Amino acid sequence: MTATDDTGKRTYDLPVPDLSEAALAQVTAEIAEHAADYDRSGEVPAKGLEAAWRAGLVTATVGKRYGGAEVGTIDSLRIVQAIGEGDPSVALIVANTLSAHAAQAELGGWHDAHYDDLLDRSTKEPAFVNAIRAEPELGAPARGGIPKTTITRTENGWRIDGHKAYATGGAALTYHSVWVTADEPDTPSHRPRVGHVTVPGDAEGITWVETWDHLGLRASNTHDVVYDGVEVPYEAFREIPRQPDGSYRDPAATAGPGSFAHPALYIGVARAARSAFAEFARTRVPSALGRPIAETERIQAVAGEIDLQIASAEALAYGTLRRLEAGDDSVLPQLSVIKVAIARAVVTATQTAVAALGNPGLSRNNRLERHLRDALCIRVHPPQEDFALVQAGRRVLGA
Repeated sequence: MTATDDTGKRTYDLPVPDLSEAALAQVTAEIAEHAADYDRSGEVPAKGLEAAWRAGLVTATVGKRYGGAEVGTIDSLRIVQAIGEGDPSVALIVANTLSAHAAQAELGGWHDAHYDDLLDRSTKEPAFVNAIRAEPELGAPARGGIPKTTITRTENGWRIDGHKAYATGGAALTYHSVWVTADEPDTPSHRPRVGHVTVPGDAEGITWVETWDHLGLRASNTHDVVYDGVEVPYEAFREIPRQPDGSYRDPAATAGPGSFAHPALYIGVARAARSAFAEFARTRVPSALGRPIAETERIQAVAGEIDLQIASAEALAYGTLRRLEAGDDSVLPQLSVIKVAIARAVVTATQTAVAALGNPGLSRNNRLERHLRDALCIRVHPPQEDFALVQAGRRVLGA
């Protein structure tokens, strides 16, 4: 259902999500029911995405002026963490959508017709969007360079041509926000304009190449996608402004508060690993011991170590955001290395659980094996560890 406000803008009847711990735990449990099956099949995790949408979580960051709840960064992280505890593939697709809605609420920039269409679809069915940035030749965009994918002016707008990699969401995406270079030979500055163009996921000329055969997050459908003469309106392009020296700051190279959504979903994975470890320890009764291994000090110490790492990751994520909310900007230069510390804690928690159980922890009939594979994927998100550490070191040393 839609309405029109006093300025003539359309507003949408979007749900206000229940973000209580009990409600989020219920969503976690529902999504977790199907996670193992989707991990094995690699199919789009439709049931998990449906559960997240039905709970109002997919549109939770939509701006109030559009009829959304416009939840803040901390609640957005709680949502992603809860979904990640159920299925991180679902959480990654949802996290990218929440980030897009949050950016639109704060900064705007979308072509009105495209954003109206995205919200209209969101009232009727799960609708997802992702920034499609990586390319086979370029690699990680955060390390520099400009996209080879181009937009060229046509009589009615733009034509998009190019090949993108690691496009999470695959055919489940309702809209793509594609990182492009504008092919404009007559640009006065002789510097190509770079930015993002919004593209309906069902536009003619889009071809998915099923390249995703990964260690973890197997249901995220992070495939390659080819754009061959895809046409969009002129207003669909949003340029990234250049810096005074002529360069431009790539958003993917900067760790802002909103970028903590990805670490949050992996904290959810670590929490799921903690639960799986505890369940195994309470039910495993070796004949030589005659009681559950959960009653031994060794396993209790391991459980404590897992809990310590998760507590550290949560304190870093939520504590940092609360400092920022309180106006303490001194932490901003450290956001990238804080994300590195969260990643290390998540991986350590999950590896500790698996190592303590030996063979059972590496068996595919044990959830811990899947959680370990998923947890390791935290290291691929920008800024990656080596890049973050070098930048921090230069800042510390004044280089």
